[in-house]
Amino acid sequence: MEHNPQNVILLIVLNMFAPHSNLPIQLSTLPSSSLWGWLAHGKWLVLLLSIMLIGCRGVSEQLPSSSKTEASVTLAQPPISVDFTTQWVITATEARSLLSTGATLLDAREQRIPKNPLKSYSLEGAITVTWQQFSEPQAPQRGNLLQDQAELGKRLRAVGIDRDRPVIVFGDPSQGWGEEGRIVWMLRSLGHQQVVLVDGGYDALQAVGLSPGKATTVASTPGNFIPAPQEAWQISRDALQEAIASPKTNLVLVDTREPREFAGATPYGESRGGHLPGAVNLHFSQLLDEQGYLLAEEEIRDRLTALGITPEQTIVAYCTGGIRSGWLAAVLVDLGYDAKNYAGSMWEWSAGDAADYPLEQL
Repeated sequence: MEHNPQNVILLIVLNMFAPHSNLPIQLSTLPSSSLWGWLAHGKWLVLLLSIMLIGCRGVSEQLPSSSKTEASVTLAQPPISVDFTTQWVITATEARSLLSTGATLLDAREQRIPKNPLKSYSLEGAITVTWQQFSEPQAPQRGNLLQDQAELGKRLRAVGIDRDRPVIVFGDPSQGWGEEGRIVWMLRSLGHQQVVLVDGGYDALQAVGLSPGKATTVASTPGNFIPAPQEAWQISRDALQEAIASPKTNLVLVDTREPREFAGATPYGESRGGHLPGAVNLHFSQLLDEQGYLLAEEEIRDRLTALGITPEQTIVAYCTGGIRSGWLAAVLVDLGYDAKNYAGSMWEWSAGDAADYPLEQL
């Protein structure tokens, strides 16, 4: 074969694939006539394509397993199991796994989505909710859930709540008021058995790779959930009044407000200031670290014990309107405590007659 530049260039191209095809090519093995002429007749083109295909197959077979697509690796991982009978709080990793199986995602961060000019300060597929849209609108009942069960069910179905589909709720633990806990407590108290909040909230979900997305307020497909109220995790004003008066009560009251509110300040429209008789003060944020994650379980239990709170007692948490206390109730139930949220809280209690619904001040 002629050693002209054109033939040498094509020879180099052919040998790029030769190590993988086990077909090393030398000038002496090629036809003596011009390679360009052979290519013009299509004979060497067939050889070239064959060598390339064999070589590419060799390259593919030699790729390390780590170079496989992320999607393949993801599909090979089994979904993480969540025990909804005991778990009210899950990690962001567990949330991601549930979402891969079709769980509903609720963004409960109050008043933050509308202020974002790009309307993308949420997560893909999330539906934004507020505790107010499911609560009584007028004082002093603003903390209580809507009494009209038909209307309440309609609003829940509008945001995609389905009786057989898990619901994941996230908030902004570092800056919020525990709204995600209120939503979880509400749905559990209405009979939904697969509702959880995400430890670490929005930032934690972003950290495990959930994509940002535009805010939506209505589900593309309505749910089918029908409220069936449960008494286990809620208590009314009259029931609480009776329990406090009982000499055999095993009740501990936990005021989840700020110390200034506990002492008597009324910054949020309470009719009277102070705290319920015998209550201990535990602002809900005291169970979070600086990044908005829950403290270690042992540390939480130690803090509760220091306040005289034990697993043998029935815990009733309250705040101004059952939001911060709803969060605490959800966290405590997850830890195995018998905890209830008094949703009416100070708005309702302080509006009653002082003789029947007393308050103490520091």
